Amino acid sequence: MLIPTPVRDFASLHARLAPLRERLYAHPVYGALRDHADLRVFLQHHVFAVWDFMSLLKGLQRRLTCLDEVWTPVGDRDARRLVNEIVLGEESDAVGGRHVSHFEMYREAMQQAGCDTAAVDAAVAAVWAGEPIEQALRFAPEAARAFSTVTFSIVRSNDLPAIAAAFTLGREDVIPSMFTRLVQDLHAGGHGDMTTLIDYLDRHIELDGDEHGPMAARLLSVVCGDDAAAWQRAEAAAVRSLEARIALWDGVVAAVAGRPLADASRR
Repeated sequence: MLIPTPVRDFASLHARLAPLRERLYAHPVYGALRDHADLRVFLQHHVFAVWDFMSLLKGLQRRLTCLDEVWTPVGDRDARRLVNEIVLGEESDAVGGRHVSHFEMYREAMQQAGCDTAAVDAAVAAVWAGEPIEQALRFAPEAARAFSTVTFSIVRSNDLPAIAAAFTLGREDVIPSMFTRLVQDLHAGGHGDMTTLIDYLDRHIELDGDEHGPMAARLLSVVCGDDAAAWQRAEAAAVRSLEARIALWDGVVAAVAGRPLADASRR
């Protein structure tokens, strides 16, 4: 039995993950969203991934910068700059003459599409009320709950290489290709009430592809450095994250397949 050579740099790890990325990009979820009702099912699942993404990012910020009452210069200077720039864009992006988090923008897209936001609103409210995230996620669809459970297990591991890898290789690296396919399908379907969603997806294709993705790759390289054990933990977290995304898409497909046909015009 051949033992895989341990990875020691970003390029090697990225290449090792190619089969999982191919499974993700070829997933049947993209062809399964055939009408507005299917898209709403997708949105009600995916919004939880949009929400827990911020916890991954904030997990990085907590480890790489000082968030204590008394500030002191901590961590790698380049890593501090990279993570703070990404937080600025994700938590308070400048969109249409206003500042908005990408989660809030996604929720607005759901409302425009006539999608029920009650589940994610209830989960956020539960956290505001002091409930642990495990309890708050009871409002999420089963597949979304499983996905976010993986996310928070990585965040709470307090393992910086694992958090950075889940963020970089499980999110920023794959989002542009995933979202490009979704935008193409939305344009082809002529969904007039999905303009905010299309804007959200287009923004991430641009931002993650041109800026945040490369920045996250540099950040992961800084975090792991020449530490072979760190790269090994990064690989394990990246694999978990990609497999969790594939399972989430499986759950969306199953939920769509179990939905009654809306009308005879459904493609």
